[in-house]
This record gives sequence, C-alpha cells and structure tokens, in this order.
Amino acid sequence: MATDTFSTGTKFRFPHPSLRTDGKFQNRAPRHKPGLAKSLKLIWRFMFDKPANTVPALPIPVQALSKAELLSAPDRSLYRLGHSTMLLKLRGEFWLTDPVFSERASPFQWAGPKRFHQPPISIADLPPIKGVILSHDHYDHLDHAAILQLNDKVEHFITPLRVGDTLVKWGIPAAKVRQLDWWQSVTIDGLQLVATPSQHFSGRGLFDGNSTLWASWVILDDDMRVFFSGDTGYFDGFKTIGDTYGPFDVTLVETGAYGAEWPDIHMQPEQTLQAHLDLRGKTLVPIHNGTFDLAMHPWHEPFDRIVELARQNGVTLSTPQMGEQLDLAQPQAGRHWWQLAE
Repeated sequence: MATDTFSTGTKFRFPHPSLRTDGKFQNRAPRHKPGLAKSLKLIWRFMFDKPANTVPALPIPVQALSKAELLSAPDRSLYRLGHSTMLLKLRGEFWLTDPVFSERASPFQWAGPKRFHQPPISIADLPPIKGVILSHDHYDHLDHAAILQLNDKVEHFITPLRVGDTLVKWGIPAAKVRQLDWWQSVTIDGLQLVATPSQHFSGRGLFDGNSTLWASWVILDDDMRVFFSGDTGYFDGFKTIGDTYGPFDVTLVETGAYGAEWPDIHMQPEQTLQAHLDLRGKTLVPIHNGTFDLAMHPWHEPFDRIVELARQNGVTLSTPQMGEQLDLAQPQAGRHWWQLAE
C-alpha cells in the first residue's frame, strides 16, 4: 500500500516546491555555464586528451551475488552494484537506486563511457524489487534497457517530477509510477521516501534540458535514516535536509566525476565531506565512482581523497567493495579495494 503526502512548514529553507520557468526546472542558485568556447575545449579534451589513469589498470574486484544470498540476507543490508546503483533490503523488501546495468552510460552502446566492471548480479537474477528510486534522467543514472528489463520485477518506480513521464513513454505502466516534487513524500508498506532538493540539471538529448526534475532522497525506515544524494553540487540545502530529517545513520553521497570546469553540479571530496556533516550523518558511503570514466581525474582519486579527509576530520567512512554486504545499522569500514586495480 502506498500513500502520498506533501511536507510544508516554516522550518524549511525551501517552503515551496521546485522552481520552474517556461517549463524548465531551475536550481535555487544560478548554475555556472562555461560558454561555447570552453565547452568545445572540454569536449576535445574528453575525446582526445584524456589521461591514461582515468580507467583502472587492472580489473576491479567484485563480489558476485546470488538471488539466494540476497533473499537470506538480514534486513537493513545494502549492496553497491556500481556507480550510484545501490540495492537496499528494508522491511523485508528490496529497493534499487538509479539502476544502471548496461555496458555504457550513453545513448549508444557502441560509444560513450564503458563500465570498469560487470554488475555483481544480473537483472535476471535479482529477487523481486519493491521499488526503484530515481534521482534524475542522465544516462549514468537512468538506463533505458535496465528499466525495461526491470519492469516485470518492480512494483513501484519513484521519480522526481516528469522523469516518470519518460518511463511511461518507454512502456512502464502509469499505475506503477509515482512522481514527486521536492519535499513531497510517499509511504510504501511502512517505508517513507522523501524527495529532497539537489543542485544539478537534467536532459537526455539536445533539446530537452531541464525539462525533468532532479532530486536527492531521504529514506525513513522507522528509526533508520538513509540519505541518497543522486547527483548534486554543494549547496546550503544539505543543512536544511539535515536539520529537518537528520541525523542520518548512513549518507550515500556522490564523490566522483568532479572537475573545476563544472563546480556547481558535482562536488569535490571536500564538499562531499561537508555535505555529510551538514546532513548530520553518522557513516559516509562515497558513491558515484568506481564504475565509469566521467571526468579528467584519476579513477581512484575520489577514494584516496575522501579517505584522507575522513581521517583528518574524524568522520566514519565505509567503502564497501562492489557486491559486498553492508550492515546499515553497524557499517564496517571496508577495505581499500581500489588499490588492487590501480
């Protein structure tokens, strides 16, 4: 059973839902735009001047998963399947965030960022999924092929505004789709999901920029609180979310694909750490890394930097290997597994 609610109140920094002008969604703070010349230069660098160390030298270590293993796993387990794809077991049901299983994060499977590793489990082998939680419509977060393959396994698709329209166009039954604005929430079989602000953008083609909303998510399982950032730059909304729904037992916060050329849509590791502190998080799990080559930095740099920053600031960090079970109630630190593939 699912129920929808809309959260409002003077304690919110954002008492109103998302901003829209002429049918386009907007961030609360203006987004830096590099201009045509800088954009073309950046595209040239991505195509012809990428450093060799943006991809692993050796295979990424992955712990394979089976359906039987997942079904017998304890409640409040979490598994990183890659990039921002997380599998959570809550209240005896399974939930997927931003499921990307295709070989490339691209509109084409013959070009674009290619996976460093295979998913720890195939879609065919997954158990039934109570819900898929989507943060926005970029190709490294919304995988057309995966969504269609998941359709028969998934009971609910929970999305920001108008992302659900895309799913319906692809053939997902409208009755399965719930679309939320910032600060709206839905409760499904006792689990509450709240769409919260993020600072990013959207679009899958040349002419649909910002026609769909982007969001972070608060996941509330009685006394267990989990935050999923999706993609975002650093902004004061993290403190508002932390003050409203924190403290969080675990924060799943993007730490990767950053660059000086796009400072307000992805976070440097120092900003990831500050976002975790703003959220009043207990354990930080860095995500949005380790699967695709989406920036100019060494592929392992996000891990190296966030580990050192957490050590310097006394922040509890967990870095589970792809496919490794993480206990949300008592997260283990994890190993420096990325060093095996440098």
